[in-house]
This record gives sequence, C-alpha cells and structure tokens, in this order.
Amino acid sequence: MLVSPHIQPLASLLILPWSDLKRTRDPAVLDTCDIVVDVGAVYDQSLQRFDHHQRGFTEVFGHGFTTKLSSAGLVYKWSQRFSAYYALTSMCYRHFGQEVIANTTQLLLEDPKIQTLWLKLYKVRLLTLSTHPNGAELVPQEFIEAIDGIDNGISQYPSDITPKYRNRTDLSSRVGGLNPAWNQPSDAKTVDSQFAKASQLTGEEFLGRLNYYANAWLPARDILISSVAQSKQNLDSTGKIILFEQFLPWKEHLFELEADPSSGVASGEATYVVYPDEMGGNWRVQAVPVSSQSFESRKALPEAWRGLRDEELSKVSGIPGGIFIHASGFIGGKCLQ
Repeated sequence: MLVSPHIQPLASLLILPWSDLKRTRDPAVLDTCDIVVDVGAVYDQSLQRFDHHQRGFTEVFGHGFTTKLSSAGLVYKWSQRFSAYYALTSMCYRHFGQEVIANTTQLLLEDPKIQTLWLKLYKVRLLTLSTHPNGAELVPQEFIEAIDGIDNGISQYPSDITPKYRNRTDLSSRVGGLNPAWNQPSDAKTVDSQFAKASQLTGEEFLGRLNYYANAWLPARDILISSVAQSKQNLDSTGKIILFEQFLPWKEHLFELEADPSSGVASGEATYVVYPDEMGGNWRVQAVPVSSQSFESRKALPEAWRGLRDEELSKVSGIPGGIFIHASGFIGGKCLQ
C-alpha cells in the first residue's frame, strides 16, 4: 500500500511496486501502509517512509549532484541503498529505480549498464531542435533531478537572471494541467481519475526516455570506443581523427570517456570526427568542440576553406569532391570518404 495526497510524486509511483494506492495525510492510515511517499514528515529507509518536507531534510542524490531530493529522487536514489544495505541483512526488498531499469531492459541488476542508465536518467539530455546552425543538438534537460528541483522550489537560474520566455510544455506543467481547475469538481473520485491519467503520462515519459537511452544512446558508446581504437590503428596513429562507419550521437560519450582514465580514450586528443551523412549519402567532417555543449572547436577547419562550396572549395582545399565548409569552420561536407 502506498500513500500520497496529491499529483506531484508520480515519478515515485512509477518506480515503486504498488497495487493498493491511497491518497491521504491521515497519520492513522499512514501507519498501516507498507510504503509512504511525500507525506508524513518522515524520511526513514528502514520504515520505507519517503517524505522530504520536514525541517532539517537536506538529502541529495550524490554522484556530483547537489539538488535537494524530493520524494521522487529519494525513491529513485534508494534503489542503490537497498542493494547494499539489505543484502547485508538478507531482507528481500525491491531495488526500485535500478530494478525498474533492469526489468525493462532485461539486463541483470549487477550489469554495469544498469548503473550507467540509472545515473543517466537522473539527469538526462534530450534531442531537441535548437538555433545551432547544425540543427538538431543535444541540450541539457533533467528528468528526475528536474522533478526534485521543482518540488523543492529550486529555481533553474540565479535570481539576477530573467528568462526571456517561459516553458509550459515540460512534464511538470503537463502533469499540473491535469489538476482540476478552481471552478471544476475536486471530489476524491475526480482527483483520483486525473491522478491515474497523470500517472500514465509520467510513466510513458519515463519509459520512453529509458528506451532511448538503453537502445540508442548506450550502444553508441561501444561503437565510439571501438572506432577510436580502429582509427588509431588504421587511419591516424595520433588519435586526432576518429572515423565512424555510421552516424551516431558521439559528443557526450566522447567527453565522458575522456574524463574516465579507465576508458582508454585519451583526454583532449581527438580533433576531428568523420562520419557518413545519414540523410544525403555523403560524408561529414566535424571539429570536436571544447565541450559537449560548446560552439567553440578544439581546432576549427582551415579559415581559408570556410564559407566555400563545391568546385571552389575543392580548388582551394586541393581535395576533390568538396560540398561545403560552414562559415564558422565547425563542420564540412564531402562527396567521398
């Protein structure tokens, strides 16, 4: 039995195993429940009480994250504590966040990929359209951490920065939009019905993200590691050029692997990546940026080539088959590899 009085801790409900749901603040009812989320003013893992509203609560996710947790973050984080703490006491408790990921992906709970996906889904990046000249870019967008921040009233920006616009299409806004309006019925039956709709919405969003990261984002990492090794062996022993035989999202993986001494990917070594244009059937060369979100390149393509196209580009560069070089020198195209 899980207890929650309002629509916000839906992510917790997605992660937790529950069959009998009650929404209440009645202490007598709370004491009869197996798991209590977002009410009760108690955070105690051993009692499976997960509230964050009480004075003195300062729990954070760890692993470099500093946003104070909401009930969603508590439940999601505690998946790791169950596996460590209750293994010692031989108690059969579920692993919540990590177990949801393991069950959905059909991976063993001990598989290192579970830990990678668990951390990734706390703070993820979404593929969205931006104003970057290259079109689709990966921009920061949190999932569980964003829920923690919103539920704890933590602003996204310093108080001296005024956003140019407000976004009302995020998950929290869409969930909030399912609450009955002030002049609509708000009886228990109506609220419970809307709660079910919001729960489905949140579940679809979470599982959609997990599907992308497990089946598209994570496999790209293995390809990148293999491509770095093969490029050093067959193309450029200095490691400055990485050749991909297929397009893949590489930026974030490259910088994370460069920061991991055990990955075998040297920090700051890669300068250019070459990959097939999945839409046009041509090839692209892209300068590696100074960071995954930066427009500044480690070494942009030659200034004399920038802004040129087709025959003029081939003539100036001395390389046949040229298509274009962007004016900033961060990317270019060529007919042949």
